[in-house]
Amino acid sequence: MTTFVIPEHFDHLYKVISSPRFLQMQGLGNEVPFFICPYPPQEAVAMTDMIRRLTNKLETEVGLRILAINLYDLSIELLRKRGIFEQIMEMEESLSKEELLELLQNVLDPAEHLAPAIVSKAKGEVYDVLFLSGIGEVFPYIRSHTLLNNLQTPMAQRPMIMFFPGEYTHSQETGASLNLFARLHDDQYYRAFNIFHVEP
Repeated sequence: MTTFVIPEHFDHLYKVISSPRFLQMQGLGNEVPFFICPYPPQEAVAMTDMIRRLTNKLETEVGLRILAINLYDLSIELLRKRGIFEQIMEMEESLSKEELLELLQNVLDPAEHLAPAIVSKAKGEVYDVLFLSGIGEVFPYIRSHTLLNNLQTPMAQRPMIMFFPGEYTHSQETGASLNLFARLHDDQYYRAFNIFHVEP
């Protein structure tokens, strides 16, 4: 991963997201308007602050409407709505890691629960760009490539940026890969663009 300098990356993101080319989804070659914003996992706190400042600047200076969804917060919201959050918390001590993982994967399945919840939130808002964060916090029971696959069709009308704690790499040998925490190399996903490679 290239050296991550918060001010430089903030300026790049601001210029790209506020550009008419980005907002009008031009130059995508018929691909979905999904963008990955990779960052070093150790910069998570700084990145959270940067997302907040970026949202504020885009909304106040450009007039853009940003829909920000944190997957961790959304997961808890879904569990509470289904009335099982407290039950899972109580069961956690008695379950093995494998059993807890299986339970969370079932109740927060991207195709059946999480993606529809994101689509529902988007339909209830008027927005220009979707910011998706909290990827690291929901691993391993939610995998980013599975979620993206389930959002491709229903969420292709507006640009979406996934803030990703890791690397998004491309190679002729392995294709494109989302490497969470810069260590896990098994999430194959090729339809998104690295936003740091996008010109304003």
